[in-house]
Amino acid sequence: MLAMVAFKEGMFDKFMGWFQSEEGMEIRKTIAHVEQTRPGFAPDKSYAMMKVTVHNEENMRQFASGNHPNPNAKAMFDDCVDNVQLWDLSKTEV
Repeated sequence: MLAMVAFKEGMFDKFMGWFQSEEGMEIRKTIAHVEQTRPGFAPDKSYAMMKVTVHNEENMRQFASGNHPNPNAKAMFDDCVDNVQLWDLSKTEV
């Protein structure tokens, strides 16, 4: 999947600090293969685009919609994230 995360003003560093914390990593591991995630960040830190190798699509949709059952993940999402867009990706032979 491709995920585009738009952050509320000034919330990039707070979100990314949590996202890379032990707790954030544990939640990410329930959704995707963390070591295969490829991020890209806007120079002004207003958004991030990530190629994510998802192994639990339902958890990914919950997290991206701000409805993750973990209360800390939900609180962090509510504080920091403006919106998330997801796209399904498939390999194309050239």
